[in-house]
Amino acid sequence: FFQAEDGIRDHCVTGVQTCALPILLLLSLAAPLSLASAPGRALELNGSTVFVRAPWKAELISYDTNAGSAPVSYYLTLSLDPQAGASLGRVSMQQTRGADWNFPFSPELTRAFLGRPRREGRSIPVQAEFDARERLVSVSFPEPVPPGETVTVVLRPWTNPQWPDTYLFQVVAWPAGPNPVATPVGTATLRIYERYLF
Repeated sequence: FFQAEDGIRDHCVTGVQTCALPILLLLSLAAPLSLASAPGRALELNGSTVFVRAPWKAELISYDTNAGSAPVSYYLTLSLDPQAGASLGRVSMQQTRGADWNFPFSPELTRAFLGRPRREGRSIPVQAEFDARERLVSVSFPEPVPPGETVTVVLRPWTNPQWPDTYLFQVVAWPAGPNPVATPVGTATLRIYERYLF
């Protein structure tokens, strides 16, 4: 909008008649965009809920990286910008690389909290699903995570992958609201190493 406003100012200098067209153009562009006035409401664009500033980085941590180890936990952490424009309603993690494509997750053991691993804050409720065929873990937040917060989802696979490799997972986030628009966050990396017996 700043470029459009500069253009309006330039046109308005020459006279009132030439000022009307840029203003109408600016208003027509802004019309589909409706920002709710109530605090905490999501930004809607053409009837869909979008992030203004989406999460852009996903961290995946495990404190036991030996092949075949159990029980283990994976900590998936995302930070929401204070100006995100919407709360976080759902996140998914899908395996895209790795030697083992058969290690399952236990969605019923999934949990989440505000903060980072080993600096755990308030617990928040989650609903989780695991699609083994798609290698996709989906986690919904019945109480959406508000902008400015950092959330960690604790995922529980049955075991670590049986084969050492660098495992990659595509992370996607959805804002909370009607018709949410998915936003790719990035790729989370998990390195699994050979188990050495001494």
